Amino acid sequence: MTDSRFQRLTALRDALARADLDALLVTSLANIRYLTGFSGSNALVVITAKESLLLTDFRYATQVQAEVGAAATIRIEASNLWAGLWAHLTASPAIARLGFESFHMVHRDFQRLLEQGARWQWRPTTDLVEVLRVCKDSDEVAKIERAVAIAEAALHATLPQIRRGLSETQLAGILEHNLRDAGSEAFPFASIVASGPRSALPHARASERELHAGDFVLLDFGAVYEGYCSDITRTVVLGSASEAQRDVYAIVREANARASGAIRVGMPGMAADAVAREYIDARGYGEEFGHSLGHGIGLEIHEAPRLAKSIDAPLLAGTVVTIEPGIYRAGWGGVRIEDDVLLTDNGPRLLTSFARDLIEID
Repeated sequence: MTDSRFQRLTALRDALARADLDALLVTSLANIRYLTGFSGSNALVVITAKESLLLTDFRYATQVQAEVGAAATIRIEASNLWAGLWAHLTASPAIARLGFESFHMVHRDFQRLLEQGARWQWRPTTDLVEVLRVCKDSDEVAKIERAVAIAEAALHATLPQIRRGLSETQLAGILEHNLRDAGSEAFPFASIVASGPRSALPHARASERELHAGDFVLLDFGAVYEGYCSDITRTVVLGSASEAQRDVYAIVREANARASGAIRVGMPGMAADAVAREYIDARGYGEEFGHSLGHGIGLEIHEAPRLAKSIDAPLLAGTVVTIEPGIYRAGWGGVRIEDDVLLTDNGPRLLTSFARDLIEID
């Protein structure tokens, strides 16, 4: 087993002991990958004080051996993973009090616990594994950096292909094709391409709207490398930018730079958010910045911590977060500039390097 997985499982077992649990049933696929290395789409994992058991099906019989190794005992179930789980628990009399991941369990599976699993004591848990995932180790950071590099390479390839008459959907297809060509194994979310007035929609879906001269074109996308995500936004202008566009862009650019430079280990999430928010508000656009400053990224595109005005928890070293201020004027357009930042004890380190100056595309 790799040292990182051993350390993660040890930390989780310590958390189980503090919670007075004999075991934890892990159903989140991201958490299963974090703990065992398994990247398949169907698995259950049981973690006890002494062992880890992973149940999956025949489709992954070869893959699971290669990915998991000594991190867990592997069982290939011919029929149903839950039947295998009940058989294992029945044969393990020391297991009586089990936690389940309440945030990730669908109601159908919860019913299984109440009906088929009624002989055991089930207790809801929250974020036992997610807390461990907040601080990335050096291997995780390297994978995120690679995902950032892939995304930036795709953006470099995409910008010269932006032209008048292209639809947002077509541009999204070009971008995602370039992401694949650059080495992205998946898309962490549906790429956002929004142009003209639609760029004022922070999470717009790409539409059939055609790009026109003078449009803002907002591109929010990411790459995935060995399971780890990047998340980048750049906003460009098709043709020559107006004075109003330059002014709004400059405000967002400065808010991004201030927050990226000021964020520190130990700073509450709300304080990081305030750096960008107060600057935008002082320029008269506070009402047009309606979302939080950023979020953690890793095996999932949205992880802890959050950089928001309601979050007072201190930021930790090893966290990778997005810094994504924006201004969105309904009916006119919007600007967002998003970077990925690693927090270290020596200060923030920008993982994204793509130009933040306003780009005008002929």
